[in-house]
Amino acid sequence: MSTDALTKTRESSAAPAPGEGGGGGGGSGNDRRRRKRSWSAGWFVFPFLVFFVLFMIWPIVYGIWLSLTDQSLVGGAPNFVGLTNYANALSDPTAWRALGHTAFFTLISTVPLVLIALLMAIVVYTGVRGQWLWRLAFFAPYLLPVATVAMIWSWLLEENLGLVNQTLASLGIGSIGWLSDENAAMWSVTMATVWWTVGFNFLLYLSAMQAIPNHLYEAASIDGAGPFRRLWNITLPQLGRITGVVLILQILSSLKVFDQIYLMTKGGPNGATQSFLLYVYDAGFTGYRLGYAAALSYLFLALIVIVSIAQVLIARRRETPA
Repeated sequence: MSTDALTKTRESSAAPAPGEGGGGGGGSGNDRRRRKRSWSAGWFVFPFLVFFVLFMIWPIVYGIWLSLTDQSLVGGAPNFVGLTNYANALSDPTAWRALGHTAFFTLISTVPLVLIALLMAIVVYTGVRGQWLWRLAFFAPYLLPVATVAMIWSWLLEENLGLVNQTLASLGIGSIGWLSDENAAMWSVTMATVWWTVGFNFLLYLSAMQAIPNHLYEAASIDGAGPFRRLWNITLPQLGRITGVVLILQILSSLKVFDQIYLMTKGGPNGATQSFLLYVYDAGFTGYRLGYAAALSYLFLALIVIVSIAQVLIARRRETPA
């Protein structure tokens, strides 16, 4: 090979490939195209960011500022009061009483909403006849709006003409003030809530049961395990994780109770069913103290966050093997 040919071969091997930043500027062109594509993708995210800022970030920031003022619903320029609203909320006996009512409702509603939903799912999962009818009957109330549920149960529990008291009268039992008696009102609201929302938990349990591998039941049957033994040793242990999820969702939902109490009892009688969120509503829209109501809201938010974190930590500790 001649010297000229050898020189040309070396130069050609040392020349950069197209698009690798050679003299043609291919690398910078690729960089520009990549930046252009990234900006194009950003336009698809931009509408979501606008709504997120307008309806999430800004209300949170504005609410925090509002809680630091004496803003009133009747108008007027607000004055900055710092943490006064928070201090007043922590020393407000009515707020603590409303929080106690909320905790009591959470306790007496969460237990039946978990146990009854589990029993309903077991009934359907065992293969009883007319499963479509059972599923429809169990889940249909959950599809009703809260106003409809409140109206139905207010009529059923009406003290003089309600179906429940009429039935009790036919059995020789005196009428009960389901919504007018301080000792019965919260239980009545809880009964309506369980009837209304148990279908959602039932659906979660039924889905979890259907995901249990069939070979576990087949192996247990070969070993001579009966229906109850299979339920106790296979079904229930397999539902541990979904039970934790149901508990978390149910506790958080019960803590935020407002609609059915407001529609059925307005927090009465004598404040016996006043939940914390109902007290926040009364403070802001009946007492016209928007700043104080905002402070109550953020204290309640902090409580819910603490409860959520505690539940997650407890669930993780249970799942961690010893």
